[in-house]
Amino acid sequence: MAASLPVVTERTFEQEVLMSELPVLLEFTAEWCGPCKQIAPELQALAHELEGKAKVVTLDIDKSPGIPRQMGVQSVPTFVVFHNGRPVGGKAGALRRAELRSMLEPFLPRAEGAVRPEELAQLIQAGRVSLVDTREAAVFARARLPGATNIPLEELETRLAELHMLPATPVLYCRGGDKTKDLAAKLAEQGLPVAFLEGGVLAWEASGFKLERPQ
Repeated sequence: MAASLPVVTERTFEQEVLMSELPVLLEFTAEWCGPCKQIAPELQALAHELEGKAKVVTLDIDKSPGIPRQMGVQSVPTFVVFHNGRPVGGKAGALRRAELRSMLEPFLPRAEGAVRPEELAQLIQAGRVSLVDTREAAVFARARLPGATNIPLEELETRLAELHMLPATPVLYCRGGDKTKDLAAKLAEQGLPVAFLEGGVLAWEASGFKLERPQ
């Protein structure tokens, strides 16, 4: 239920939204709004998923009409993202969880060394990185990011010297990004920070970038 999300009023708006240290997704809603009720479970799931990284709150336009009027809100549901005390994006309509998350994504805290697919594509084009595929050799042989070197994950910690012999800054990647994220965190604790592709091969392809297929 949407009611279980924190409810912001005109009295608490400044404290809960504008002064929040975390990015905030604010839903403008109303008790009579059917689409708002339909997407309530999606909002709940997103709030749970981003706990500690972002806040998801609601504001009833009938009970607190001043703020939606100031912001030019024309319909419900309308979603606005606030970051560092100011609105940085907004969309109207019954959005799915993935769309809502994508609005917040640019403002979420990132793991140390994380590189997004779009950023990596630019670094590759500029010749500033050496890609290291940490998947199994057989998987690497079928498809990989352009120009990547294969060092399987289970071997990587014993082959760190090879990373430093690469011609440019190494960027690790795996299938979904989670394994290289964990490894990067572990190496950073040991004083050996490395970069990794956020979301891995799946995110690379989802962003529209091609894989190199030798066959």
